[in-house]
Amino acid sequence: MRVIFLGSPGAGKGTQAAVLKDRYGLAHISTGDILRENVRSGTALGKTAKKYMDSGGLVPDDVIIAMMKERLQEPDCRGGFILDGFPRTVPQAEALDRLLDGMGITLDGVILFEIPRQLVIDRLTGRRVCGSCGEIYNVRFKNTKVPGVCDRCGGELTQRDDDREEVVIRRLEVYEEQTAPLVRYYEEKGRLIRVDAGQEGDRVVAAIEKAVGL
Repeated sequence: MRVIFLGSPGAGKGTQAAVLKDRYGLAHISTGDILRENVRSGTALGKTAKKYMDSGGLVPDDVIIAMMKERLQEPDCRGGFILDGFPRTVPQAEALDRLLDGMGITLDGVILFEIPRQLVIDRLTGRRVCGSCGEIYNVRFKNTKVPGVCDRCGGELTQRDDDREEVVIRRLEVYEEQTAPLVRYYEEKGRLIRVDAGQEGDRVVAAIEKAVGL
């Protein structure tokens, strides 16, 4: 399986990627992880990226693509991979197409996680994280026995700054602005596969498996 996952924050991309990674031995690749690893390891690309990150700027596409090329050549990608959250723009998609063509890699599809906007807002604004053990809960869907207290370790639960409603709404607006052209791009190429991400997790996984012929 060689696929791209597209979907808004809170659509469940990371959750489903983890299931498929374990089930099929896939590499789960996100640009955030690649950036952090290169910066941590002090690679030449990491040093270049860090200059932009430290100044608050966006890391240029050519640097991201170069990192992606190196990542796709690592042994764990031989059995397949999931690209999570990349590309984000049409120029990135075009650059990725050129990269994959040059490496002789064919995508099995681009999975679009479709989910009602309000459900995403409910998922993200309801999320709470234990400050001690990192366990994640949701006041709407998976609450604790004692409000505000972790069931596992008794730690205090907090809401991340980027899970506040006004921030979530802005994140969704940015995502929708960026992704609409990308959806059209892959749809025109006949690669886009739409999946209902608002249903139960096991059904989402089953829909993805069916879509790529597993």
